Order: sequence, then C-alpha cells, then structure tokens
Amino acid sequence: MRGLRPTDAGILFAVHADRILAEIDGAHAALDELVGAPRGTLRINAAVTFAAGLIAPMLPAFLARYPDVRVVLETENRIIDLAREDADIAIRIGPLENSDLRVRSLGPIELWSCASPSYLAKNGQPTSVADLVGHRLFGWFDGPSEWTFTGPNGQLETVQVPTGTVVPEPIVFQALLVGGAGIGRLPDFLARGLIESGQLLRILPGFGSETTAAHALYPNHRSLSTKVRVFIDELINFIGQQTD
Repeated sequence: MRGLRPTDAGILFAVHADRILAEIDGAHAALDELVGAPRGTLRINAAVTFAAGLIAPMLPAFLARYPDVRVVLETENRIIDLAREDADIAIRIGPLENSDLRVRSLGPIELWSCASPSYLAKNGQPTSVADLVGHRLFGWFDGPSEWTFTGPNGQLETVQVPTGTVVPEPIVFQALLVGGAGIGRLPDFLARGLIESGQLLRILPGFGSETTAAHALYPNHRSLSTKVRVFIDELINFIGQQTD
C-alpha cells in the first residue's frame, strides 16, 4: 500500500497550527506567571516502576503544597507522542531516543544487586563478582545480558547473566527476590526500603553499581508552565532526599 504524502497546503497548515499552539502555550505560561501559584490539570505519563516507586510517594506533599493543581498520572512504559496524547510531561528511565522533546535530567539511578536472606542462607553470600557464577540470576530482558561492577580499586568486572526467568518490570520483579527466587537488580529507590526492613540484602555492597538515567520530557513547542516546572523541581528534590 502506498504511503500518504502531505500536500503543500497541508504542510503550510501544519506550520501555522504549530505556531498557534506554541502561542497558546506561551499565553498559558504567561498567565501562570502572572497569577503566581501553579494551577490547573497536570497530566503526567511515567513508567510503571518510576510512578509507583517515586512519583506516588512524593505526590501527597506536592498536592498539599499546590492544592490548585489537579494531577492525572498515567502509567505505561511505551514511548508516547506527548502532543497527540495531551500529556504535559513524561518521565522515563534509561537511554533516550533522539527526538524534538525538551529534556531535563532527574539524576542518576543506581542498580543494586539484591537477594533475600533466605536465598543467601541456602546458597551462600557472594563476596566477589566471580562468585555470582552459578547463582540463579534474574534479568529484565529476554536474552543474555551482562552486569558490570566497579571493584574497590576502580577496575571493571562483569558477569554474564544467562537467559532464565525474565520479569521486565522491577516493581513486579522485586516480589520474586523477596520470595527467595534468586539474585536480581533493582533501582536503588525500590531496593533501599526493602534492605532497611531486612527483606533483602545488597549483594557486593563494596562494589560500585551500574547507573541509569531518569529524565523528564515535555513537548518542544510548549513553554515550561509553572505547574510543570514546580513538579520537576519537587521531583528532583524528592529523588535527592532518597539518595542522601
């Protein structure tokens, strides 16, 4: 089937439409600045794990501080078209694809290797990266992967993770680890509370962990409204408190 091509008139219309949208967004942002306090509906799209592990815990204080903001939080992992799906902001973890979206870094997230006390009591506590070989290692991807650690002397050490049981969503995956299924990696914001409560133990705590990046994305044609800006600022502050 042949693809559809826009006409010259269609292209010209799209250019003017984008300009009008930008002016409307700019007018809303200017009004926000004039009024002062953030207000209106804030539509957020976030990966499930990030929404459950960080956004939900920070929302009570955010909503108390900004009572005129109404939050609509949608959770999914697919890449979305922010303009078409009417989202003000998207939060994503991991490498970003090239796009015309504006991006603000939320900071690095460490990936901690963890296991339950019952699993380690039965199978032994690894004291080196080499000790991980032979343990039941769980991954997020349906294929072989590799974990990298930074040793006490700064050297990089890796271990191959064979294809086994795969659960791509960490917020779900953590239940397997707590249940004693094996060793797996969790984002630090999920692992910290489970370790503090004794439900999990961190594997090789003297080794540096791999990190991944978290970003806030919003459409390039939109001005950064007060409600979006304060949400990002509050989220960055909350993430910083979790890692102190």
